[in-house]
Amino acid sequence: MNDDVRNIVLGVVAAGISAALGWVARTYLWKRRLRRKQAFFGLPDNAESLLVVNRDAGGPDLTVTRFDVFALLELAALIKDCRAHAQVVAHDAAQQGFGERTEFCVGGPASNRRMLAHLASLLPGVRVNVDPEPGPDRGAFQIGGERYRMEPGVSEYVLLARLTAGERREARPVFLFCGQRAITNQAATRYLARHHERLARKYGNSSFALLLRVVNSQAYGPDVVELVADVTQAARTALPDRTAATTRASHRAS
Repeated sequence: MNDDVRNIVLGVVAAGISAALGWVARTYLWKRRLRRKQAFFGLPDNAESLLVVNRDAGGPDLTVTRFDVFALLELAALIKDCRAHAQVVAHDAAQQGFGERTEFCVGGPASNRRMLAHLASLLPGVRVNVDPEPGPDRGAFQIGGERYRMEPGVSEYVLLARLTAGERREARPVFLFCGQRAITNQAATRYLARHHERLARKYGNSSFALLLRVVNSQAYGPDVVELVADVTQAARTALPDRTAATTRASHRAS
């Protein structure tokens, strides 16, 4: 074998080794990224999850708005990427506890009883005005001492939360997408899909609650979203009972 042939053979071998090492490295990084994503969402291989759907607040029980359908599609893609499975359940049929399966709950408490229960038990510092009568406070959020009113199509808010109950490491999280309008629910699911890696780096597998603002949805749809604040502490601190507060005020007045 002359020098030219030997150099060619060595070059081919080196290229093959480099390609194999590159494939191994890419596979390792891809698997590590997948495991981190699965841990954040609580979705190991072949895990089961729940997609809890709400209803159109102005329609029959089984009517789901198109923006909520889009939100479910965003979530279904995330679940598939984690190699897991999803079961779609109506909000008034999900009569089970949480922690056994990852749950994605979509819709405000006016249209989703499951969301109403989660807010009461997991985020007692959040109140949502569900009064159907028109007014400046319709759909407004109260989180701690702050109130967030919406301007339909201009400035609207949505609460995005990842919550776990108890200290069990194997407990599956509940993700809440509680918006003032259906389009904000989709905005929150899209925000989660785009930023889950950053959220996982910041919070790990801990609970968090973020308040997002959807800007000019009448022009930009669900795409322009701003992070208003991390409201985890305020949302998990129970607000004073309004009845008790009214009673105390009347006593002081007398």
